[in-house]
Amino acid sequence: MTHPFPNPAIAPMQRQQVRDGLLLTAERWQRAHDYQRKRQNLHYQSINQPGIVCGLGVRVIPAPEEVAAQYRDNRWVQIQPGIAIDLEGNPIVVPHQINFRIATELKESEPVTVYLVAQYRDPDRLGVSPDREVVQETFRIDERSRPPERSEVELCRILLRSSQQELLRTPADVFFPGYGDLDLRYRRQAQARPQGLVQIAEINTDDEDCSRNFFNLTYLLRAVEDIYPSLKGAETVERATLDGDLHPYELLYLTGHQGLSLNNLQFSKLSSYLKSGGTLLVDAPAQSTELIQSVQTIAQHLQTPLKSLQEARRDHPLRIKPFLFSALPIMDGTRIQLLSGGGIILAIGNLGGLWGLDEQLQRSRTDIRTAQELGINILHFAWKRKQTINLQSEGGTVA
Repeated sequence: MTHPFPNPAIAPMQRQQVRDGLLLTAERWQRAHDYQRKRQNLHYQSINQPGIVCGLGVRVIPAPEEVAAQYRDNRWVQIQPGIAIDLEGNPIVVPHQINFRIATELKESEPVTVYLVAQYRDPDRLGVSPDREVVQETFRIDERSRPPERSEVELCRILLRSSQQELLRTPADVFFPGYGDLDLRYRRQAQARPQGLVQIAEINTDDEDCSRNFFNLTYLLRAVEDIYPSLKGAETVERATLDGDLHPYELLYLTGHQGLSLNNLQFSKLSSYLKSGGTLLVDAPAQSTELIQSVQTIAQHLQTPLKSLQEARRDHPLRIKPFLFSALPIMDGTRIQLLSGGGIILAIGNLGGLWGLDEQLQRSRTDIRTAQELGINILHFAWKRKQTINLQSEGGTVA
């Protein structure tokens, strides 16, 4: 997975050199204006992320009376005025209401998600008459049956199925829209750009308990932007094995009860991954002695023995970045233990069990929030570790 908001292209900017006696031509005038626009877009891309600034609401409406009879059906929406900014920093300004018909026809029985998107349109690329003294920057509204392109800003999506393809509805519950309902949950707001993206993979093993915290990992990733906006978690938790390619991920998450036994290939891949800046988090329940001992043995073989957080320096990033910890969270009456060394973090006490929903509603908000903040410290550690090591390697750039 690539960063949803990639860095701008690294290329020098060129501007018009001004001097006395310079003949002002259309080409030079255009070059001067293009420089200012590109500089502004570069500034926006560097510190912000694309999305909706204001407005651009979407509502279901009856078919307008002026349209032809064959199009007077229940597939019309109205887009409200508003402003958005795309990935390249271009403003998308919709100055008035727009009536739009969803035209996607369903030919198969499987439901289809339709995306309604806005896109910036440069008048210089639209063949505008050169005789016009003033041109207006404009936009385009489209529907897609695939996720939006990076240059497009999503306004809403609708899950359609063939049996109800003629109906669009306002959802009874905006948080849980159904078939044919307008779904505005995935609209992205324009805001400050996060410093980094952390991509996580859960390690699949023969241990039948290796996926017990998968959904809690997704809850942690969702919480990152709200608790610490400078960091962003990837939208999904991937699954991987120690035999596969581990390098795309800043953090690998492993849990279960059985001891971890690596063959030569797996040990070599894990060693390469850790040396390249990756981080392995082993989240072991307190009673999983075999797993705990096997991870400590692997760390010894890697010549990076694990030390408890109490033994580490007071300014160790797991203790202070971005949240300060003087005491670790408690899970089921037992305090979590944290050991680390050489890119391996061993959490003893089922830390991941505190990151998500407690179906019995018995865990306090303080316990969950404290565990999530420690989880964010781990994510920040993993991102910063990989970034710093990559900056010292050939290439030296980090997306």
